[in-house]
Amino acid sequence: MWNDADTSYMRRALQLAALGLYTTTPNPRVGCVIVKENHIIGEGWHRKSGEPHAEPLALADAHNRGFNPRGATMYVSLEPCRHHGRMPPCTQAIIESGVRRVVAACADPNPLAARGGKILQDAGISFELGLLEQDARELNRGFISRMRRNRPWVRSKIAASIDGRIALRDGRSQWITGESARADGHRDRASSCAILTGVGTVVTDDPSLTVRAVETSRQPLRIVLDSQAQTPLHSRLMQDGGDTLIVTAQSRPQNWNSHIHYLHLPAHGKNGHYATNDLNALMSLFAQREINELHVEAGGRLNGALLEAGLLDEMICYLSPRILGQNARAMFETDRALTSLDDFADFSFFRTCNIGDDLRIELRHKKTVEENKCSQVSSPPSARYAH
Repeated sequence: MWNDADTSYMRRALQLAALGLYTTTPNPRVGCVIVKENHIIGEGWHRKSGEPHAEPLALADAHNRGFNPRGATMYVSLEPCRHHGRMPPCTQAIIESGVRRVVAACADPNPLAARGGKILQDAGISFELGLLEQDARELNRGFISRMRRNRPWVRSKIAASIDGRIALRDGRSQWITGESARADGHRDRASSCAILTGVGTVVTDDPSLTVRAVETSRQPLRIVLDSQAQTPLHSRLMQDGGDTLIVTAQSRPQNWNSHIHYLHLPAHGKNGHYATNDLNALMSLFAQREINELHVEAGGRLNGALLEAGLLDEMICYLSPRILGQNARAMFETDRALTSLDDFADFSFFRTCNIGDDLRIELRHKKTVEENKCSQVSSPPSARYAH
């Protein structure tokens, strides 16, 4: 159905879509290329929620260059929307432009916006779907997860020694990995809608959980899972004025600063901790808050709880060549003892690369890979995030 030229133009649309990696949330990342007589006459990409979508931007670009898009082919990384949201429907702009053919990489998972292709076909425009679909899904895996599973894509970032330890017995972990690995981790922070940690990590490390090593126009929401409302008032998350949400089973303490957001969630686990059902309910609440990608930077207890709940879609492990020994803290602390090797959490290696003196290993849960139909992409992290 598609030739090499079609593939090349769609790859360009995906490159444009990736320019919105740090900015488009909670919207999907979308790029668009318009081609006429084997030449690109217009390009566009969605930059930010509330601003024009990729398709009308590409059409405007074509006109600004002095080209008429009538009779052209449009390549877009996501099916054009058909609904009136913050912006008018892209299908109407395409129909009015006179474009004769639209090729989309991926269907829109948003039920309010989906089936834009049918609108175009009814208007006499040729519509084709599925070119480089897996690459498009990978780019918007968080948005797809929120729309189809009613929960974010959950990614845990772990810095560990080669023997799988993340901190000394007293909780100290700064720094197991090198500066290059720590800087690289900020790219995943920047692409996330929110960063989740546990109160234990706040007490021990006092992290800021901000994006610093890469340029970005927004900071993800910082979330602390704190069932007993024990987040220290002197912590950076409490004092620096950035957006922070604390999830707790307690009533809101009166001495919390006004910029601290509050989410009440009852805890049904042992010793006042959150149980599996609580964590599942929390993910639904995060979806309601339009969180597409949830980035976790936490200790073994919270990582273990998310693992036991089956909520980890992805793990990014930075492995240092250091050895901390068996008395140091493990990546995952769980209450469940395996009685069979068939009971283990089933992840697969997705991509590996060296970052300075450390090794970055990306893993995906096999069930998630099957559900979201994500495929491996060949570019290393530095190229994947390039603007």
